[in-house]
Amino acid sequence: MRKLQSYLMGAWREGAGEGAVIRDAATGEELYRVTSEGLPLREAVAWGREVGGKALLSLGFQERGRRLRALAQHLSERKEELYRLYATTGGTRRDAWYDVDGGIGVLFAYSSLARSLPEGNVLPEDEYIPLSKDLSFQGRHALVPKGGITVQINAFNFPVWGLLEKFAPAFLAGVPTLAKPATPTAHVAEALVRLMVDSGLLPEGSLQFVAGGLGEALEALDHRDSVYFTGSKATADRLRLHPAFLDRGTLFNAETDSLNAAILGEEAGEEEVLRLAEEIAQELTIKTGQRCTAIRRVLAPAEHLEALLEATRKRLEGLTLGDPREEGVDLGPLASLAQKEEVARAVAGLLEAGARVHWAHPGRRDGAFFPPTLLLAEDPWAEALHRIEAFGPVATFFPYRTKEEALRLARLGGGMLAATLATPDPEEARFFLLGLGGEVGRLHVLNRRDAKTSTGHGSPLPRLLHGGPGRAGGGLELGGLLSVKAHLARVALQGDPETLQALLGEYAKGAEKPASLHPFRKFYEELEIGETLTTHRRTVTEADIALFSALSWDHFYAHTDELAARESLFGKRVAHGYFVLSAAAGLFVDPAPGPVLANYGLEGLRFTEPVAAGDTLQARLTVKGKRPRDEKSGVVEWAVEVQNQEGKVVAAYTILTLVARKPS
Repeated sequence: MRKLQSYLMGAWREGAGEGAVIRDAATGEELYRVTSEGLPLREAVAWGREVGGKALLSLGFQERGRRLRALAQHLSERKEELYRLYATTGGTRRDAWYDVDGGIGVLFAYSSLARSLPEGNVLPEDEYIPLSKDLSFQGRHALVPKGGITVQINAFNFPVWGLLEKFAPAFLAGVPTLAKPATPTAHVAEALVRLMVDSGLLPEGSLQFVAGGLGEALEALDHRDSVYFTGSKATADRLRLHPAFLDRGTLFNAETDSLNAAILGEEAGEEEVLRLAEEIAQELTIKTGQRCTAIRRVLAPAEHLEALLEATRKRLEGLTLGDPREEGVDLGPLASLAQKEEVARAVAGLLEAGARVHWAHPGRRDGAFFPPTLLLAEDPWAEALHRIEAFGPVATFFPYRTKEEALRLARLGGGMLAATLATPDPEEARFFLLGLGGEVGRLHVLNRRDAKTSTGHGSPLPRLLHGGPGRAGGGLELGGLLSVKAHLARVALQGDPETLQALLGEYAKGAEKPASLHPFRKFYEELEIGETLTTHRRTVTEADIALFSALSWDHFYAHTDELAARESLFGKRVAHGYFVLSAAAGLFVDPAPGPVLANYGLEGLRFTEPVAAGDTLQARLTVKGKRPRDEKSGVVEWAVEVQNQEGKVVAAYTILTLVARKPS
């Protein structure tokens, strides 16, 4: 029987000793053994920091994003290998789709996010803060590399998505990863890592993998490092006590199983009842209910409870349980016999606490199979009913009389990763949003308007936060750039504008450099941050205002009615704000063909002083920031200030242009 190997310090290595056995979830056949005994795990942490960290930071955000996209494409072309292995975990092809394709989708999502990041490894935040009147001393927050490693500890239920959803933001941030899968599905994770390593896209040391225990790896962690954990609350609570977190300041992020609720609102109609029933049934069947986000508790108005139960049962009763490799099977076994025993114990605890079996699927009960089961708690207030989790295809239904009562019942779960509220009424949704704000990480509102497009209760999305308070672990994953930022250190920088501009790669007022050539004549690579063009002047006339009004059809009284304008806050007729914008473009645009390809957008426009006939305008155009778009062009941000004859700023904004890259 083959032992799974670990990928440490640039080589595949086999642990010593017998190790734990991985069995086929459907047949019980012994497949692999797993052990990390004798492997250099402490050394692997240091090697990852030094070798992996240096290799990743040599690339920068943009290149790391490109590699994530290429890696996603590489895995997409080879995912059938993972699909074939997946059946041995008890997962159907649909289950594999959620895990394998979902994980690859995370890579694509984070590669797209990289386009909004700078080229280097420093990510500026908020805006410059003037700390002196003459702007010679300023401050700004920036996110910078910590120089550490992230250790991910994954649960058995998502061996692909669980690894990739943690890897993608860490890789994009420039942080090396040491991944440890749960033993029952470690063979799928090992196959995934082999595909990733064989791609040739990962810098040396950026990804290491351990099949088996972490050994002394945690002993090597310090304040630069992080641990991202997914699993049971009990395990997370034990891990939190490790000296790495208590004494040495290692970041611990936990995402743990929770008793997620689905709430049928008082204002729900028949469509909401049927759609919520479909959602509950789906949550009990995807991964055989083995998802940390799955619906465990269902709260419904007493008068609608029977209808919801019946609609849910109808969606479950026709399912076929069996080996996922067999034709026509909808639902496979749990991941292992041990997992089945845990679910059975949990159901027994729920029955002892006052629930009863309302309906159970009549299908297979041998081996690791556990039938979809609907429990009913007619007295919903026993606390054990909101504390015991059956991590499988089991949901408990509770009646409530008022929405205030439903809120109290939902809160008894002690913190949730996700909750679904089925209601078409925004006011009812507002009530639960305000009441559950400290209880849930993600609130999914389901109704007749979004039923066809909703991604569902239990599916975390790369650009939305995944995590929850209390029992759910208190951690935060995904969330788009929020998870990238979590891997970086926030530093408050103070200094002169020239230095800050050089460090952050973004224009700081006071660090302007006069342009020797019109910036619109330069290619993307030739433009320097802070390079500034000060234009000639233009005096606004009555004719300008009248002609712009006729051209734009904007006859607002402040521009066209002398008497009404005198009573306005301006005290006189003024030029259109968009005339000022257009006039400024006329002052700074170089009209001849050149590297500037197109106007890409405008941000942060403010009109700060009125402009009237007789005022004289002058514009100042400064290269604010730049980032590559593709091989042929880049996006350049230009800070624009328009001043009047008194030196007062009358308009300020940022324009974006596409600029051609220099031919190679």
